[in-house]
Amino acid sequence: MLQPKKPKYRKQFKGRMHGNSKGGNLLNFGSFGLKALTPARITSRQIESARRCISRHLKRSGRVWIRIFPDVPVTKKPAEVRQGKGKGAVEFWAARVKPGKILFEIDGVSKDLAAEAFLLASAKLPNKNKFVTRLGA
Repeated sequence: MLQPKKPKYRKQFKGRMHGNSKGGNLLNFGSFGLKALTPARITSRQIESARRCISRHLKRSGRVWIRIFPDVPVTKKPAEVRQGKGKGAVEFWAARVKPGKILFEIDGVSKDLAAEAFLLASAKLPNKNKFVTRLGA
């Protein structure tokens, strides 16, 4: 699972996601991509699950790039604990994804195979996504 090696700060505020993606909204590496249409907090488990889906469907042909990284620590308090007594422990790591962000890219496979792989991967993710292609492909 993806997570930072050595974070500068252990815990973070929740924050708010509004507006569109500032960068990372164009295909840079592959010919096909999976683009986010709605904002979401995608966990490292969901990223890994989607990656496995893609690589298994492609039968390890082609090349896959993961364009998001879970760098936000999400804390949780244990069940049935009273309020107060500080912030909970870090439960998992997540990536904040805004609309327009490219999540995954693929190259070296046919358009149909890439579209199928991204459809399967999209089912593993909590937001709505769309399949995008490079203009030349």
